[in-house]
Formats: sequence, C-alpha cells, structure tokens
Amino acid sequence: MTVDIKTTTVQPRRHTFAHIARRLGSDKPASRYEEATYDMQPSANFHYRPTWAPDYEIFDRRRTVVTMEDWDALKDPRQYYYGAYTIARARMMESTEKNFAFVEKRSAFAKIDADWRAKLELYIVPLRHFEWGANMNNCNITDLGYGAAITQATMYATMDRLGNAQILSRIGLLLDNQTGDSLAKAKVDWMEHPAWQKTRQMVEDSLVLEDWFEQFVAQNLVFDALVYSLVFGTFDAEGQDRGAAAVSLLTEFITDWHEETTRWVDFVMTRVAKETPENAAAIEAWITKWKAIALAALLPLANEVLGDGASAALKITEQKLDARVAKLSLGERTMA
Repeated sequence: MTVDIKTTTVQPRRHTFAHIARRLGSDKPASRYEEATYDMQPSANFHYRPTWAPDYEIFDRRRTVVTMEDWDALKDPRQYYYGAYTIARARMMESTEKNFAFVEKRSAFAKIDADWRAKLELYIVPLRHFEWGANMNNCNITDLGYGAAITQATMYATMDRLGNAQILSRIGLLLDNQTGDSLAKAKVDWMEHPAWQKTRQMVEDSLVLEDWFEQFVAQNLVFDALVYSLVFGTFDAEGQDRGAAAVSLLTEFITDWHEETTRWVDFVMTRVAKETPENAAAIEAWITKWKAIALAALLPLANEVLGDGASAALKITEQKLDARVAKLSLGERTMA
C-alpha cells in the first residue's frame, strides 16, 4: 500500500488590510509596524467633547499650532510596534542586569573617592525625579497628541523614562547599601537643595504646557540633550577620574537609549519643520526659549559638581545641542 502526500497552496484573497492597501496604493504585504500605525487615529463620529476642555474634540488637531496634512508621516524610523519594542528593551535590560551583578560582585562602588561619592549622590539620584517629569510629559503628549505614528512612540518613551528612573534608583540603593536612605535624601535634594531648584521649576513649568508639540520639543529635544550631555557626558567623565567608572557601566542603558531615541526625535522635528514655514518658525522659537531656560537651570548644578569648570562645560553642552539642531534643517521645506 502506498500513500501519496500532496501539498496544496492556498493563495490569500488579499495580503493586507484595506486601509493599508488604500494608503500604500496596492494590495502588497505590509509590515507589522505599518499595520499597527497607519490610519489608527480616530477622526470622526465622536460622541462628546471632553468636559475638561470643551473647546476641543476628544481627538483634535488644533491642540498644537503646528500643522500636518498627514500626521502618520511622523513614522518612527525604529519601526517600533509593541512586539518589536518590548523585545528590544528586554535585550537592553539583560545587559544592564549583568552590569549591576558585576558591580555588586566586585564591590566597585567602594573605589569611589569619598568627596566624589557625595557629589554623585547629589546629581545622579535626584535625577530620577527629572525622569519622572519626562515620564509625565510624554504621557501627556500621548494623551493630547494626534496620529498613532507619534503617540505610540511617545507612549513607549513614557515607559522608557520610568525604566531610566528605576535604574537611577538602583544606583542610589548601591550607594547606601540597600537601605533606601539615598532615595529619601534625593527627594529632599530635589525639593530643597539650591542646586536643583531651577531644574525642578523648569520641569514643573513644562508639565503644564498647553501645546503638546511644544512639550515634545522642550522635553525630548532640549531638556534631554542638555541634561544627558552634562550628566552622562561631562559629570561622568569627571567621575571616571575619581574611581566612579562603575557608574558609567550602570548608566549604559540610559546613554544607549538616548542615542537610539535621538534618531526618532530628530526625524519628527525635521519632518514637521519641512511641512510648513510656520511649523519651522514655531519649533525654532521653542528651542530658543527652552534652551535659555534649561541652561540657566543647570548652571547651579554644574557649579556644585564642577566648580570653576561649570561655565565651560555648559558652553560645550550648548554647542552640542546647536550642532544637532543645525542638522535638522528647520528652515528647509519639502517640495509638494
């Protein structure tokens, strides 16, 4: 007796969803990112206006002065949808966990100079509150923003900032031998220490901005560029000469994350600016406004940590931001 095994190929009647096919122009297979992003934004048939903002629809393009013909043009160059995002972050966290285990096993924090240890507790642990402010800013952008292309990315950024805050908290626990005293002190420093008060005011002022895209510019471009360059650049380099090289290892997740996120932020800025001259002018004005505020806010902290080198360090930090902004070509507009 013989058995013949035959295979049959079933051709799908179509390869993607209708709304994707209409956007891409043909019935070709779409990526998971495209399926999870394009035309997901509700745009009609709303039942009520929000009671807390009755002048707007629950999803409303008018919540920012910048305009886009197609908000889905602000797609994430990282192509993050939920699955890809969680896999990428899990891999990054695996490396971070190994770094923490290495530092604890080798008692690497014991080699930090005593005077620098005090400065480290002042600048690194209270930064968890800056990250929490960034978490809330991106959460608000997700709430008020328009277009799934940007709001899903800002939701991921929201969770990333919570993760960054947790890493900084774990560094504090290593500094205080797991007692939690450093975290309590960090809150007091954030609320009361003169070095942090202008930065705290800057963060709190950003929390109540009415234009969500201004909030995006302030937090994800200006604040992050200046704070990260100063803390994880200049401060960190100084700390390596004081026996704190282990801190660089533990904050590698944050610096790698910022480098990756910069690609997305810069793409969004460039694309929005190229849409209209008015968009570009608004972004330039916001950058100028918040850069001045941030530099003034960070000066007391830089003075506390670097002393006489504070002004020079902030100047270098400002130049790095200016160079990055120059590459965005905010004054150039795409041809129709």
